[in-house]
Amino acid sequence: MIQRLHIRNYAIIDKVDVNFSEKLNIITGETGAGKSIILGALGLIMGNRAEIRILKNQSKKCVIEAHFDILHYDLRTYFEEKDLDYDTELTAQLLDLHQQFDTLDVHSEDFQLAMIDAIAKNKKNLDAYQIIFKAYQDNKRQLQRLTNEHQKQTQEMDFIEFQLEELNSAGFEKSEQETLEQDLNILTNAEGIKLALNKSFQGLSEDDESIVSKLQDFSTEISTVSQYHPKLQKVLERFDGLILEIQDVSSEFGAIAEDTEYDDERIQIINDRLDLLYKLQKKHFVNSVEELLEIRDDLQSKVDNYSNSTGEMEKLEIIISKQDKELREKAGVLTQRRQGVIPFFQEEIHKMLTQLNMKHARLQIELKPSKNLVQTGSDVIAFMFAANKGSRLDYIRNVASGGEMSRLALCTKSLVADAITLPTLIFDEIDTGVSGDVALKMGHILRDLANRHQVISITHTPQIAARADHHYLVYKYVAGETTLSAVKLLEKKERINEIAVMLSGNPPSKAAMNNARELMDL
Repeated sequence: MIQRLHIRNYAIIDKVDVNFSEKLNIITGETGAGKSIILGALGLIMGNRAEIRILKNQSKKCVIEAHFDILHYDLRTYFEEKDLDYDTELTAQLLDLHQQFDTLDVHSEDFQLAMIDAIAKNKKNLDAYQIIFKAYQDNKRQLQRLTNEHQKQTQEMDFIEFQLEELNSAGFEKSEQETLEQDLNILTNAEGIKLALNKSFQGLSEDDESIVSKLQDFSTEISTVSQYHPKLQKVLERFDGLILEIQDVSSEFGAIAEDTEYDDERIQIINDRLDLLYKLQKKHFVNSVEELLEIRDDLQSKVDNYSNSTGEMEKLEIIISKQDKELREKAGVLTQRRQGVIPFFQEEIHKMLTQLNMKHARLQIELKPSKNLVQTGSDVIAFMFAANKGSRLDYIRNVASGGEMSRLALCTKSLVADAITLPTLIFDEIDTGVSGDVALKMGHILRDLANRHQVISITHTPQIAARADHHYLVYKYVAGETTLSAVKLLEKKERINEIAVMLSGNPPSKAAMNNARELMDL
């Protein structure tokens, strides 16, 4: 509900403040006085494009502000989805919100279906459907994501499996490179190693004049005199230990020499193994067996995930299939209830249009199955309209004029007013081409609608103006060399006079004044 509208430096308005009633707000005034400027300002609030030519004074800023009470619009969820702080009065986020409202009109298929659902009392069924539909959509998006990833992985999997098989077949183990390189060094230098070790072995302990033999002779001589010197016994023990250590080293030299043999076949095997290792390291841009093993494990993980994703996709497909079946059953119920109320809706709209001097107008509602499940079920709706006798039915947006659209909107929204939350309803001269009893009936429809929703209507018809809760007069005045437009909320006497002027002209006749009072039920 629009509570307040402030306009400054817009068109021929210098400054205007309008405080709207929560019920029926009527705007009247002479042609050219600026009534449409008010709606133009509201259009900018709704998000219509602004142009520099609308500025009254292009050297000053144009300001249009509106305050809305959204307490009854059930919009807390909307705020949460947009990550906005919820408040029942809206200012800063007004544009987005009111653009949303602006789409709720009779030419909008979403709103058309919402009206039929309101008459069919489908809210509970639709809520249950949409809870499942949200999960259904989430699962379909997840399945699509997995499918895309799976397709990408499939393209890469042959190469991944080839690389994995290559590394697995190689069968390298940690520290193997160090062992291979060490073994190769021993084998390629086996003759030199064996010669040096055997020479040392012989010289240390095997020759007649070996070092061990001489050291043992020294030990024997020292032992004969060790008793005569207190330090010799300990030194001799150390010396004998040294002889034993040399004997042990000599034995190891001999053993190593015996085990060391040049093996051309073994050298070839090691070279082939190292060639394979170096080739794989170069291929994968690494320098160690450990890094190759990490790559192997990563490739194995990709292969495992590929298999797992297939299983996950199959599970999701089963869930989606079950949800699809359940949704189609619930959508069928929605369709059945919609089809049940369409004849009633068409008949009631025809009755109301007839009252508004459009007795030949026809509204035909087509409900067809959609290709896919959507947020509202499995139906596509179309309001087909013909305003005149013999005219071909066509989509409302293609055939209805502004005045016809306004009257149709008045009828449809009046019909569903008790069953659906509607925004502020704005009608621009829906009384064009009507007068007398038709205008009177239109006024009563607006009055009844305004008992449940805020309505703003521009009118030239006194029968409609007489129904107002707030009656605003838009008028022009001259200030210096400039013509300006202003808006005034009329008091009771001023309203009587204005309606009388609309009936007979200015100044109004006595009969017109009496007629105005009668129209206002005074």
